[in-house]
Amino acid sequence: MSEGLAALLDLRESPIVSVGQSVISLTPGPIAESIIGVVGTNDKPLAVASVVAAIVILGAVAGAWWRPHRLAACLLVAALAVLAAASVLSRPYASPEGVFAAVAGGVAVMGVLELLLRDRGETPADASRRAFIRTFAVIAVATVVVGAASQVLAVRHRRRRAVEQARAGLRLPSRTVGAPAGTDLGVDGQDPWVTGNRDFYRIDTALSPPLIDPADWSLRIHGMVDRELTLTYQDLVDRGLRDAWITICCVSNPVGGDLIGNTVWGGVPIKGILDEVGVQERADALLSTSDDGWTCGTPLDALTDGRDALLALTMNGEPLPIPHGFPVRQVVPGLYGYVSATKWVTDWEITRFADFEAYWTQNGWGERGPIKTESRIDLPRDGATVGSGTVTVAGVAWAQHVGVAGVEFRVDGGPWRKATLGTAPTVDTWVQWTGEWDAEDGDHTIEARATNADGEPQTAETADVLPDGATGYPRIGVTVD
Repeated sequence: MSEGLAALLDLRESPIVSVGQSVISLTPGPIAESIIGVVGTNDKPLAVASVVAAIVILGAVAGAWWRPHRLAACLLVAALAVLAAASVLSRPYASPEGVFAAVAGGVAVMGVLELLLRDRGETPADASRRAFIRTFAVIAVATVVVGAASQVLAVRHRRRRAVEQARAGLRLPSRTVGAPAGTDLGVDGQDPWVTGNRDFYRIDTALSPPLIDPADWSLRIHGMVDRELTLTYQDLVDRGLRDAWITICCVSNPVGGDLIGNTVWGGVPIKGILDEVGVQERADALLSTSDDGWTCGTPLDALTDGRDALLALTMNGEPLPIPHGFPVRQVVPGLYGYVSATKWVTDWEITRFADFEAYWTQNGWGERGPIKTESRIDLPRDGATVGSGTVTVAGVAWAQHVGVAGVEFRVDGGPWRKATLGTAPTVDTWVQWTGEWDAEDGDHTIEARATNADGEPQTAETADVLPDGATGYPRIGVTVD
């Protein structure tokens, strides 16, 4: 019922999604990180499925209580409705219509239970119980399928189609996208130096990506500034877009993980905008807020020291895909995404770190999040069986905004061997590396390490992703046969 009303009332966020977002917001950082570590980018479907499953289970409990403890059953259903309404009110898209949809869902559940469990006269208890279970199962499945379908097809589909049409109609400066010469070493089976938009990792807290027409988008800049400013999408386009090759990485990326990607971003330099508003001397942070309420704290010095920190409008030469922040997001080299890469950004407050806690810092993560020097082994694949003789070992390494000076690898704890590096157009991208190993039969372990342009080697010390990024050498196991 709630999902159907959400569709009919054209709500931006249904009660189920609102509850799911509240669950995500209230989940402690270590637990959230454990979930991401297990399910990766499937965390969002899992969150929605968990909410739906909880509703069905609690509905079944209410059904079991209905005859012997009707008041308790009614209170349970009412509590669920109040919880849903409170979740709706806590969201940026809160509305009276959303509260109505949540409450109406609770009323509908009570009505269905009364219908299922009305007096059945002389019907035997076992037959009555079986009838209830069958009917309840049918209604539960129908509720999930019809509710989800109505939400997706009626609201999300309609709004997404409108935003996609607006995106397709944009006339941004055309760009030719291709890997600069020498960046892609051409090793057979290795992932390309440029990460395609479809393959780019996505980690954020939005169960449903905000759908924003660029004509409706604006960015308010306020706080410790001399002049407040509001920018529109067209304002950014009129300023001209700069292209920059930048690798961005999620702080949840484990050692040797794939929550990292490299592409060319097109956008407006953030430094110029901050110069225009006049940042006051005591300020040291930019608190950015997404359209869906997510917050991020970024050190001002990383936005004003000359690096290619951008308000990005394009990704790989095309307007940002919706899941990656369309119409506008932040991209800042050298910082993990949780302190820099705000998607669907709509608000900037110039402030001080001492005066706020952003979303993830409230959940136990570090305040500033500089990216660490790391490497990854892509070939051979972990657990692979390879033939004896010459075996190619290859991967990528990164030390954003510092640069990679060298990469080495070793087998079974033996001496380090120098790898060949590809080129990198800037210090803000990863670099491919490759080497050869004369493999002999048996089980072997391969490790790698990078050294950045400041001469600092990747640390061997093993650390979890909490609170500010994983460390250690990437390690794979292979069998030579």
